[in-house]
Amino acid sequence: MESSRRGGHPKLQLRLLHRLLALASLLLLASGEVIFEERFEDGWETRWVKSDWKRSEGKAGTFKHTAGKYSGDPDDKGIQTTLDARHFAISAKIPEFSNKGRTLVLQYSIKFEQDIECGGGYIKLMSGYVNQKKYSGDTPYSLMFGPDICGTQTKKLHLILSYQGQNYPVKKDLQCETDRLTHVYTFILRPDASYSILVDNRERESGSMYTDWDILPPRKIKEVNAKKPKDWDDREYIEDPDEVKPEGYDSIPREIPDPKDKKPDTWDDDDDGIWKPRRIPNPAYKGQWKRKKIKNPNYKGKWKIPWIDNPEFEDDPDLYVLKPLKYIGIEVWQVKAGSVFDNILICDDPEYAKRAAEETWGANKEAEKEAFEEAEKERKAREDKEAQQAREEGERRRRERGDRHRGRDHYKDRYKRVSSHTVHFLPDLKYQLLTTEYQACATGITGMTTMMSFEAPTALQFFREAKV
Repeated sequence: MESSRRGGHPKLQLRLLHRLLALASLLLLASGEVIFEERFEDGWETRWVKSDWKRSEGKAGTFKHTAGKYSGDPDDKGIQTTLDARHFAISAKIPEFSNKGRTLVLQYSIKFEQDIECGGGYIKLMSGYVNQKKYSGDTPYSLMFGPDICGTQTKKLHLILSYQGQNYPVKKDLQCETDRLTHVYTFILRPDASYSILVDNRERESGSMYTDWDILPPRKIKEVNAKKPKDWDDREYIEDPDEVKPEGYDSIPREIPDPKDKKPDTWDDDDDGIWKPRRIPNPAYKGQWKRKKIKNPNYKGKWKIPWIDNPEFEDDPDLYVLKPLKYIGIEVWQVKAGSVFDNILICDDPEYAKRAAEETWGANKEAEKEAFEEAEKERKAREDKEAQQAREEGERRRRERGDRHRGRDHYKDRYKRVSSHTVHFLPDLKYQLLTTEYQACATGITGMTTMMSFEAPTALQFFREAKV
């Protein structure tokens, strides 16, 4: 199998040539440095060490080299988690890298083929020495990045940085993708402590370590003792002081007699009292007079508590600098396994990372989507067939149970009929017949006949004559 893959297959050689040309063009275009790039091609196992963590407890999962159940390119393989409800830990040593004065780019792709239910899909960068055979969830790391899903509520995109030995998660609520297709996650950290997060080569989030992590005290704080100045005018509109109330405005009544209301012909002032027309709202009445509003020439805006320099803030120009990076690792726990990790990249050039993502994920995403849709059709057809078979099996068993019940009822009715005749004509055998009735109903007439051939030959003769 291996020799055939490395042999002279024209299509395989052509595909390999295209990949080499694409990789060469990327390397020529890239102005930065590629620290580590893993596409999990032949020989990947020589670069990665599987940890023995949880193995003695029977809780360690394994990784399978595969493109998954569906993919845009079956030859573009990654490593997939296998075995449900397991811990997975694997790591690789990388050339030591410091991001001091340089941009750090961490990028990889992951596909959740399974209904993960609960589990992680993130990767970690470690500094210092790591015993890779004992690499575990307790191993210190400098950076952790990637999705973490649990149920319908948790769809988190982790981003945790280490500073002076303590881990700090980003304060923003970052969301990851939850469908079953491949997605590319990219984290970019720059020397000015600004950062960007890209998902599928599109910026999803950006900001600064100064504001989005609680690592350093804030540069500015509100002046808690500040008070609004007495002469601060925050009225945007004021009454027009030059407007004068019209003469006679207050004498306008609220209601007036209805001019259309007529005294009824049958109205008698002596009997009914003096007639008065009903009253209606006065259209000339404008309500209480108020001056119109005009822009306040002295308006200074809404007063806000001012920000001042934080006396506790002490800048660290190396805030963004991680301890020299030496290892990369995958350490996750999953209820349902089946996640495919692939195309891991560490470099200092965001443009190279973007082109690398397009050359891998971008080239295969449409074909992968089609393969996924076809796989879903096959899965649904298979499940429908299994459901139909289950319904048919259930119906067959119900019919069998019904046939057995009808058979017992048939024998019971026949024996009751014969038993009543036997008791009538053979009263001396009444006790013996009644004691065998239950067995006759349970086993059928054959079992009863066998029993009675020993205990009641006279009754047996009667049954034969009755043609039972």
